[in-house]
Amino acid sequence: MTHAILTDIEGTTSSLTFVKDVLFPYSCERMEHFIARKAGEPAVARELEEVNRLAGRTMTPAEAARELVEWICQDRKLTPLKALQGMIWEAGYRKRDFFGHVYPDAVRKLREWHEKGLALFVFSSGSVHAQKLLFGHTEYGDLAPLFSDYFDTRIGAKQDAGSYRAIAAVVGFPPESILFLSDTVDELDAAGEAGLATTWLTREGFPADPGRHPMARNFDEISV
Repeated sequence: MTHAILTDIEGTTSSLTFVKDVLFPYSCERMEHFIARKAGEPAVARELEEVNRLAGRTMTPAEAARELVEWICQDRKLTPLKALQGMIWEAGYRKRDFFGHVYPDAVRKLREWHEKGLALFVFSSGSVHAQKLLFGHTEYGDLAPLFSDYFDTRIGAKQDAGSYRAIAAVVGFPPESILFLSDTVDELDAAGEAGLATTWLTREGFPADPGRHPMARNFDEISV
């Protein structure tokens, strides 16, 4: 029996194009100016220290900003990058430069599941801060209160079964009672290895080789 739902964001609740075509360019265009202004602030300085560690060298703020832009172009799933992007996106949401994209079917079912008493959680490579911003600033209003908790790569990689075991331990549900939703097979494989139930979101249509995960083209087709 399903007691909780853990969902990915990109390609699952939200369009990949929103992230690739709106959020990534927005942070790219503003990264150097943001770092130049904020490098001395404790929260930003901590992330820049981690950027230096990952890069294997000590960089000036300007050099770090250029490295971060390169990581964005490479779509690197690095925790300090995601944290700094979230800080930049916050200003964009607050100025209404854009709204967080969520598919209508996802909005409808997330609200329905919440009303039925299912616990809802998010696991994304984007920072927890960025996740809350996306769901908190949608055209459908503030959806963030629907979720009981959020997880990012600080708990582990999304392709690592240990990450899902850790999430299950934190949320307090047996793994088999948690349904994980994603558009990425490697993530679903890891969740399945950890004992979670899985559903593969295939919004562009079912693939020829279905693999071992139940499939749904949208949230309305998900069996809970």
